[in-house]
Amino acid sequence: MNRAVGVLALALSVAPGCHRELPPDVRRQNGVFVRAEITPVRGALALPNRRGSIKFAVIGDSGRGDQAQHEVARQMIAWRDKFDYDLVLMLGDNIYDRHTPEDYVAKFEAPYKPLLDDGVTFQAAIGNHDDPAQIHYEKFNMGGQRYYSFRRFDLSLAGGLQGGARFYALDSRSLDPGQLEWLSAGLKGSGSHWKIVFFHHPIYTSGRYGSAARSLRAALEPILIDGEADVVLAGHEHFYERLNPQRGILYFISGAAGSLRRGDIRDTGLTASGFDTDYSFMLMEASGDELFFQAIARSGETIDAGIITKGTVPPS
Repeated sequence: MNRAVGVLALALSVAPGCHRELPPDVRRQNGVFVRAEITPVRGALALPNRRGSIKFAVIGDSGRGDQAQHEVARQMIAWRDKFDYDLVLMLGDNIYDRHTPEDYVAKFEAPYKPLLDDGVTFQAAIGNHDDPAQIHYEKFNMGGQRYYSFRRFDLSLAGGLQGGARFYALDSRSLDPGQLEWLSAGLKGSGSHWKIVFFHHPIYTSGRYGSAARSLRAALEPILIDGEADVVLAGHEHFYERLNPQRGILYFISGAAGSLRRGDIRDTGLTASGFDTDYSFMLMEASGDELFFQAIARSGETIDAGIITKGTVPPS
């Protein structure tokens, strides 16, 4: 059995609730690392904002319709004056509680109206609090699919059409064999320079859902490694966390755009940077061989920022 088939067979054979870890030597050969951390002055953009680069924001667990969500949304709107992103990734729990047409207006369309009016595209992954019929809501651009992918091109001098990024939205509520086979084929067949996977439930976390994360990890991680995914974004935990690279892949949790659990990050040794005292969102930029990130609190304060690159050995 070749390696690709073997890894996929391992993933499909893992039953939910079984906490089987991969052998220590199973990892990406060409890993992804944070080459440098950046500490900008208050209100300053840490991203290069290159012309033609792929610029996007990231929000998770946003759909409350309350004051905190609106305040985060106002920061997203204000920062767009400095960083003209045209894409927002939504990491699930996009609409909490009821799902009437009025709820979609109050918990999504109203907070982000200036962005929607300006042509910003929202691409959603579905979460455990979301109505299954949400996949048909046209402003979430899911095309009626629980999982899907799309590509953005990097037109900057550092990138070019041969690079770009391919995004994979998953339904982490049910990692069925069909979805896993689709992801495996998509990752291995991608010609994009950056492969970014996003979904709701994290597979690495320092929060309260560590046991559930191990179950999901047993099914999903072999495929992410074999397909050489670069960055994985998740929500569900109501805080921000950048984890130390795991088996050559970089993981982020951004689940505080409308929900917050203060003091919920535990001491696990996994955390490279964490923030659980206020609401937050992320900005990211892919440009050639570099992927930049900046996490921003409801106050406008930068809580984490840096430059991601690839290599066989992490930077000293």
